Amino acid sequence: MRTFLCYLLLSLSAVAATAQKSATERSMERQGLVDVQEADSSIRVSLMYARADNFTGRVLYSDLHTAYLHPEAAQALRKAQQMLQRLRPDLSLIVFDATRPMSVQAKMYKVVANTNRAKYVSNPRNGGGLHNYGLAVDISICRKATGDTLHMGTTVDHMSSLSHTDREDDLLRGRLLTKEAVENRRLLRRVMKAAGFRQLPTEWWHYNLRSRAEAKARYRVIK
Repeated sequence: MRTFLCYLLLSLSAVAATAQKSATERSMERQGLVDVQEADSSIRVSLMYARADNFTGRVLYSDLHTAYLHPEAAQALRKAQQMLQRLRPDLSLIVFDATRPMSVQAKMYKVVANTNRAKYVSNPRNGGGLHNYGLAVDISICRKATGDTLHMGTTVDHMSSLSHTDREDDLLRGRLLTKEAVENRRLLRRVMKAAGFRQLPTEWWHYNLRSRAEAKARYRVIK
């Protein structure tokens, strides 16, 4: 009898948790995505497109405050977090964007279309980017105790050469980036690459688990 009651309580709790999720969150789960914090509750999440302080100047995620990823990407991110905490127990990864529905990608691209910033945002007409498959994450490092992010030289989604990782040595020599910022970026790259992610050279915060060709061949676009 006790076992049945425990099972019933757990079932009711799961139903209540599902009911609290938004329509977008339930849609992502139906498409096979997983909550990053269910994979590792120690990873911090602060979705920048759920706020207006991003490059578009508007809220794009009206009912999404949870970071979702393809299960393979979520497990890889968990490995990156574990490595970071072995190296620096006082630090944590912090996710600023993960899976991005293609409908949101279209709104985002519209902001930069026909400008010199268009190269930083994947065009949905060309199939979008890895965020649209649940295989990319925009990420930084923060202090575990406070959530304050480490200095990386620019904010996340800053669209200029200061965000390019393939120019860091030149930017450091020109005093456009500090040694602290470059070292923090390198720490982020170390743990993310060790977990299987690939860094996007034009955005220090952007990491892909798969190539675009692999995504198109083996994975589904998230709507």
